[in-house]
Amino acid sequence: MQHDLQLRAAARVIYDACYPSEEWTPVGFDDAERFKTVHYRQAVGAAQQARAVLVDRADQPSLFTMTPAHA
Repeated sequence: MQHDLQLRAAARVIYDACYPSEEWTPVGFDDAERFKTVHYRQAVGAAQQARAVLVDRADQPSLFTMTPAHA
C-alpha cells in the first residue's frame, strides 16, 4: 500500500484512533504494516470504505448550498 500515500495516511489515522495504546495492540502502525497484523488490515479496510464513501459524496448535492441571496 506504500504506493497509495493517501490511503496509507488514512489507514494510519484510523489505526491510531482505534488502537491508541499498547493495551489495544502491541505494535505501532509501521510494525503492524510490516507484519500485516489483523489490526493493520482492519485499518486499511476502514480507510478503503471511507474513501468509497467520500468519493460518492462528491457526486451528491450539498444540503446547504448557498443561494445568491445568501451569498
